[in-house]
Amino acid sequence: MTKRERIVKSVLAHVPKDAINQFVSRGSTPTSFSVLFMAAIVGTLAGLVGTYFEIAVHFVSETRTEWLKSEIGSVLPLWLAAILISGALAFIGYYLVHRFAPEASGSGIPEIEGAMDNIRPVRWWRVIPVKFFGGMGALGSGMVLGREGPTVQMGGAVGRMVTDIFRIKDDDTRHSLLASGAAGGLAAAFNAPLAGIMFVVEEMRPQFRYSLISIRAVIISAIMANIVFRAINGQEAVITMPQYQSPELQSLWLFLLLGSLFGVFGVIFNKLITIAQDSFVALHKNDRKRYLITGTILGGVFGLLLLYVPQLTGGGIGLIPDITNGNYSISILVMLFVGRVITTLLCFGSGAPGGIFAPMLALGTLFGYAFGASADMLLPSLTIEPGVFAIAGMGALFAATVRAPITG
Repeated sequence: MTKRERIVKSVLAHVPKDAINQFVSRGSTPTSFSVLFMAAIVGTLAGLVGTYFEIAVHFVSETRTEWLKSEIGSVLPLWLAAILISGALAFIGYYLVHRFAPEASGSGIPEIEGAMDNIRPVRWWRVIPVKFFGGMGALGSGMVLGREGPTVQMGGAVGRMVTDIFRIKDDDTRHSLLASGAAGGLAAAFNAPLAGIMFVVEEMRPQFRYSLISIRAVIISAIMANIVFRAINGQEAVITMPQYQSPELQSLWLFLLLGSLFGVFGVIFNKLITIAQDSFVALHKNDRKRYLITGTILGGVFGLLLLYVPQLTGGGIGLIPDITNGNYSISILVMLFVGRVITTLLCFGSGAPGGIFAPMLALGTLFGYAFGASADMLLPSLTIEPGVFAIAGMGALFAATVRAPITG
């Protein structure tokens, strides 16, 4: 018996088989009610995993900051302590991925899409803990990574876990619950159930099997995940934005121009991501020592950046309100945009267990606000609020890179 079989058997041993069979199915195909009931379970669990993942990452980041301010900062030079702490946190993330679950590297979304096509396995008993604790290390080190991709992968893994626990053999049901978990994960990450629903239906459209029951399952899972998130974290939005007035009709052509620019940049950015990933693979050649050394050095560099240029570190969600409140000049916005493009490519391309959605939203906000501020300066006859262009920039870059305009 393999290790995987022993783990799964130990989990399933405590589940009453007859009761499950009677509830889940009539014959060999699960009933509609049972599928939706399991989707609610998947959404609840995905919401718990996604919410506590955010709490854990925040805890690691705050603890790192406190250590630097107190004990460690007083023993070692501050810059050295920052390098060592962030390097150690990054090492944890890279080690867990390379040692236990290589499929947990990066955002993990391609793994879920591959599983929906039945071409990639979902080793949930490895992926969930590795992505959770590895993501804590990588994101907690200050690297430019988001938690949205990890929550999608962990949510999908939760969906597969539930189908294994309930001994579901029907392929359509397994597919629906896998997609439901992914939707629940994204809904918990953004505190936005509609985003989770649309992401699966739109971005995963080549893999998603459209049916009334599968769409209902995705909706229920996303709603349940969002309920869990709000019950634990409260009603506050993940991204807080000021209130803006509707743009003038005469200024709509500027949004067309902004969208066109992001369309071009999205194509370039995707190619740069591929180049960065290939470059890191060529650098470490999948050798564990070289992989860990590369990741640890990268983490240490971002620990140093946290001290001197914190705007170039982290996922970027916390940076968005500073941008939309007008705290930066146009020149600073452009420099931050270029800098964060580089740091995003370095972190995501390295294979660290983290996503790219949050960094992309920050990039879209930076360029969008700079574009709006420039338009306001060059076209004084128009009433322009740069923050509106920042919001448009977030959606435009997401749509251009992920190719999901409705979700964006």
